[in-house]
Amino acid sequence: MRHTYLLEPGIWTGNGTFWREDGEPLPAECRTEVAHQNECWLIAGSLKVLGSPPVEFRNAYSIEPATKKGGCLRWTSENATLGKVQGTFSVLERSIFSVYSCGSAGYHGAEHYGRVDADHYQASGVLLLEARRLSSWEILLTRESAPAVGSSADSDR
Repeated sequence: MRHTYLLEPGIWTGNGTFWREDGEPLPAECRTEVAHQNECWLIAGSLKVLGSPPVEFRNAYSIEPATKKGGCLRWTSENATLGKVQGTFSVLERSIFSVYSCGSAGYHGAEHYGRVDADHYQASGVLLLEARRLSSWEILLTRESAPAVGSSADSDR
């Protein structure tokens, strides 16, 4: 089974639920773009929580491709709220795990991406501050189809 999320360039969108620290569920939507360059892979993502008022979290990741089969993918990100975040992706047969921390700030967390099929992943995550859960989320990610060559989307570029 070949993973398509993260290991292939693409655009992913999704909808699901975001839980605040007090446990209140709120609808959420996201968009993630994965790009591969020779020296690193890049992820630009946003998670919009549709509360009152809506809140949007934006992240930009830089990922070091694994140097050996089965190796972890190290990543770093700058986040407006958390600061510098460092983590690793571990790719398993049907899942991708990410574990991360924010240095001395005490923030840390994990995400799980379960492969449903080549175009869908179930993403779940949690953000903690020391031993306190600040937020969690579950999102169904769907890979956007690439526009056909010569389509109107192609000519708008």
